[in-house]
Amino acid sequence: MTMISRRSTILIAAITGLVGGVAGSLAPLPFKDRAVHDYLLAHPEVLTEMVDALKAKDSAKQLSAVGPKALQEWPGAVLGNPAGKTVLVEFMDFACGYCKASEAEVAKVLAANPDVKLVIRQLPILSPESADAAKMGLAAARQGKYAAFHKAMFAAGHPNAESIAAAAKAAGVDLAAAQKVIADPAAQAEIESNLAMARTLGINGTPSWIAHGRVLGGALDAASLQSAIAG
Repeated sequence: MTMISRRSTILIAAITGLVGGVAGSLAPLPFKDRAVHDYLLAHPEVLTEMVDALKAKDSAKQLSAVGPKALQEWPGAVLGNPAGKTVLVEFMDFACGYCKASEAEVAKVLAANPDVKLVIRQLPILSPESADAAKMGLAAARQGKYAAFHKAMFAAGHPNAESIAAAAKAAGVDLAAAQKVIADPAAQAEIESNLAMARTLGINGTPSWIAHGRVLGGALDAASLQSAIAG
């Protein structure tokens, strides 16, 4: 990261108050210290660095509000290494095209990092059927079939009664046992907990991620995910 030298304190105060204005126009800027103005013109990368630092600070504050629960999975709802020490969390919706598009990138990262545990948090926000697919995913996880269901559900297309049933069958899910989990208030409580957690973390879309104490949004490519888990 670029060193801001002895003017760092002044720069931080200036940038945090004026990033919006700077983004629209660099002139004129109401800095009392002309040297700060000139420094920013010469080193515009400082603005990006400060924005990143502020986002990291916000993420840390939000994650502290939800505590360790953010990293704790519904039993079996993981991809990668269930015992992995490096934890990546994904908030996803089976109706999300961006989640589906990111699957290949996620697979690359998991293949290259055998110590990564990807915790899947069901966040059914995109369609009425999303919650049905999410609950079947939780039921599949209880049977040790989550990874197979996850793959089959995305392959089956948009969630509906037929595609959910087809994905469960393809994954080898015991449907009678699954219905008991789906009807269990604990499954609904898990989804409501994820929705509440997302609100606390400022997550309003899928996929979204938690990695190394940061909240990230969007369908990230393998390189971005790799950078995120590396810290």
